[in-house]
Amino acid sequence: MTMRHIAVGVDGSVHSVRAADRAAAEAERHGVALCVLYAVPDRDEAAPVLRSAASRIRRRHPGLPVETVAVEGGAVHALARESAVADLTVVGTRGLGALTGTAFGSVGTRLAAVVRGPLLVVRGDDPHDGGREVLLGLEDDMDAEAAAYAFQEAERRGAPLRVVQCGRRRPDTSEPASGGPVRGPGRERPTAREAGAEAAVPRYALTRLRDVHPDVPGDTRTVRTTPADAVLEATRGAAVAVVGAHRRTSVFGPRLGPVAHTLLHRSHCPVVLVPHD
Repeated sequence: MTMRHIAVGVDGSVHSVRAADRAAAEAERHGVALCVLYAVPDRDEAAPVLRSAASRIRRRHPGLPVETVAVEGGAVHALARESAVADLTVVGTRGLGALTGTAFGSVGTRLAAVVRGPLLVVRGDDPHDGGREVLLGLEDDMDAEAAAYAFQEAERRGAPLRVVQCGRRRPDTSEPASGGPVRGPGRERPTAREAGAEAAVPRYALTRLRDVHPDVPGDTRTVRTTPADAVLEATRGAAVAVVGAHRRTSVFGPRLGPVAHTLLHRSHCPVVLVPHD
């Protein structure tokens, strides 16, 4: 699809139907078209599923431009490639082949680690999110794109924005039994200047974004507990949570940071993961 669009992966499962419903609503909210994608070993197998998905969407969202695409191959590769040109990519927490089980499955986790644009994972039990706040989990200056997306999302929804800014946890500063100075790695107390520098860039970014989006109400709370736990708790009652990917490379390939990983598996609301690279 050459026009601006949102992409959603389907496979005929209940969870992919729910993802398609959410993707259609997002496409209307963004004012863009919708691309419904099904990755299969044989394209001939895709027609019934894609036809059913398109019919449901057009019935519920008349006037929304919808295109269906069958792609040979795996879902991760197909959706990751589509994410490079889509405004947003949408998946459910189960379905899409190996995306199964009680938690976000291996296909979804691999997709989140390689997706090239914003990824919406449809989580939570309540599909009615009107009037609820948008949540931004802000870790550091690498989350500038996630912050910008969160402000735009709040503006699109006419909703308040709640920012949970994760300050660095203070290290253990207890002195050794000898009473000597603590000099070991990671055991020195940060100075007031270091603590201020730690939050300076995120605070500047938020100030700039509030100037750009003056009609978005909200508040910011800095927490020094475990960031993943703090943001997870804040997802209760939110319409959607927005976080940066914080991807890392390991011997097993690209992996997500702890906040993104926790929310993709346990969030109480849908999650938008925004890569910064």
